[in-house]
Amino acid sequence: MPVTPMRRHWKSLALATSAVLVGLSVPALTAPPAGAATSATSATTATTATSAYDASYYDGATGKTGTALKDALNTIISDQTKISYSAVWNALKVTDQDPNNSNNVILLYSGISRSKSLNGGDVGDWNREHVWAKSHGDFGTATGPGTDLHHLRPEDVQVNSIRSNKDFDNGGSSFTNSGGSLTDSNSFEPRDAVKGDVARMILYMAVRYEGTDGWPDLEPNDSVTNGSNPYHGRLSVLKQWHEQDPPSAFEKNRNDVIYNSYQHNRNPFIDHPEWVESIW
Repeated sequence: MPVTPMRRHWKSLALATSAVLVGLSVPALTAPPAGAATSATSATTATTATSAYDASYYDGATGKTGTALKDALNTIISDQTKISYSAVWNALKVTDQDPNNSNNVILLYSGISRSKSLNGGDVGDWNREHVWAKSHGDFGTATGPGTDLHHLRPEDVQVNSIRSNKDFDNGGSSFTNSGGSLTDSNSFEPRDAVKGDVARMILYMAVRYEGTDGWPDLEPNDSVTNGSNPYHGRLSVLKQWHEQDPPSAFEKNRNDVIYNSYQHNRNPFIDHPEWVESIW
């Protein structure tokens, strides 16, 4: 019988506690140096304590490769608590909190630290960016892939509009509040500090949504003209970004917060970066 998220959560806390009792320690995240607010690094948020997850979470994937690994991970991470689209606003204020200013969030593509209170749809606000563009598979904002925190991030309203539903690729021109991100007529390149984050979010979605629970079968491919098809590119570039930009403290903490406080599932490619090459 699969272990429920709540049972896994309590087992995680029990293991972490027993580790302390026997004189071991659970690694803790440390805050970045001052002035690093525009980078993709973070410490534990001020409002949510994180704890080491139970390594047995991935027991069903142990020793598997290729399609068998992908199928096993789908089974594991599909066991999740879903939240509404309106609840995403407050969740992002926790998952993406600026480690140097608890009143702000860090915007994904821009790297800007912006007040949590400026969430909305006006110029100067931040809104909810679907990293896997919601039109790629036409799942919209309905509870499910449209509200999955593992690929939803805060972003400047205008920058979000510029990214639109473009696939990811190298190249393009800068734009206002780009933070180093680039765009052209059919693709978007995020700033260097979050290239790996973007890749791992896309690949999470491809494993989580396999067409077995009423949603489209999402898959990465090597195209930048996917339109409304349930595909996202470019896989070859995403794999390069994954290698060039390994999981940061901010990204790992975010994974923990989503697991502990919201969805109770994890992005396996943050925990096990080697699984990207094993599957793709």
